[in-house]
Amino acid sequence: MLRILDRLEEILIASLLAGATIIIFIAVVHRYGTGIPFLYPFLIKIHLSWAQELCIYMFVWMAKFGAAYGVRTGIHVGVDVLVNVLRPAIRSKVVLFGLFCGALFTAIVGTMGAKFVIDLMGTDQTSPDLELPSWLVYACIPLGSYLMCFRFLQVAWHFWRTGELPHHDPGHVEGVIESPAVAKEMGR
Repeated sequence: MLRILDRLEEILIASLLAGATIIIFIAVVHRYGTGIPFLYPFLIKIHLSWAQELCIYMFVWMAKFGAAYGVRTGIHVGVDVLVNVLRPAIRSKVVLFGLFCGALFTAIVGTMGAKFVIDLMGTDQTSPDLELPSWLVYACIPLGSYLMCFRFLQVAWHFWRTGELPHHDPGHVEGVIESPAVAKEMGR
């Protein structure tokens, strides 16, 4: 079940990023293409006033789910200089405390976001250009925050059982097989 959630999270983030990139590219080509006299009659009929708003929403959704992905994979920003110099017994307690604080904070944000979204559902508010229901736009707050809370708890559970935190190697590219000579040279 967790593999499915992991995969859905990755697909959602990648799809939102790809979609926003394509929409921005099309909008920029449209904007500058209307300045070309022979393209003007064709492009002026296409209205892309909604593109900026949609891209903003896509990036916000991507950021909320990307933060949860960051916690799960160990690429989320963290300052651990002080934690790393502590004795192992104290370090473990500080790390677990930090993970539980992260879980508590994201649970609070998720709950407040859920209340906000539920209150918005009772209104007829819509977004300016796309005219989407406002609650749909803001639903990323509770969904992303609760997912991030779950990821903090998942990392805390794994750390409690194994003593290991997720670690991201910036030199590793998933799907690329490293030759033994390169691995030896890089000290892996």
